[in-house]
Amino acid sequence: MKEIMEQKEPMPSFYSRDELDSIGFASVGQEVFISRKASIYGAEKISIGNHVRIDDFAVLSGRIAIEDYVHIAVFTSLFGGNAGIVIGNFANLSSRIAVYALSDDYSGEFMTNPMVGEKYKNTIERKVVIGKHAIVATGVTVLPGVSLGEGSAVGAMSLVKEDVEPWTIAAGIPAKPIKPRSKRILELEQNFKDEEVSRVSSIPSNP
Repeated sequence: MKEIMEQKEPMPSFYSRDELDSIGFASVGQEVFISRKASIYGAEKISIGNHVRIDDFAVLSGRIAIEDYVHIAVFTSLFGGNAGIVIGNFANLSSRIAVYALSDDYSGEFMTNPMVGEKYKNTIERKVVIGKHAIVATGVTVLPGVSLGEGSAVGAMSLVKEDVEPWTIAAGIPAKPIKPRSKRILELEQNFKDEEVSRVSSIPSNP
């Protein structure tokens, strides 16, 4: 028995392609790496593009659309509900972020929490959009209805209650604009794409 245990290889950190296909996502692209320690709820409502990595202890729940070249770091939670969360190409979500497309009514006029029947609650649901090249730093909370514009950046520990304009750096509680963000990313994106085309074209085709 000891020999068998020593010979057994540890499980890979990420799901295999066959396992990804068996989870039941609405769609899943190529070169997708999802940690075995991530939690997925309602996979049939979740679509994932190409070149996506989702790290340990991330939580994905509800309607979520993730585009290409996206990273979601450890302990980040996405609660899409029915309204949904959209994450654009090249977006980067750091650790311990919480993104909510739904929220309970805090007014006291209604009851709260998932153990109470819907007729006693007033769940607020509004779509959240995280734009292309947006970056969200650690510890940020994004509330329902927020749109983070293309190229926007949100500083650590911020509370985002209102939209962040494209190519703007915002931070604070609540988050407010601080200064413009450089658009050099767009040049780098084009260089990156050109290199990817060259790399793919250099791969010999099967005989």
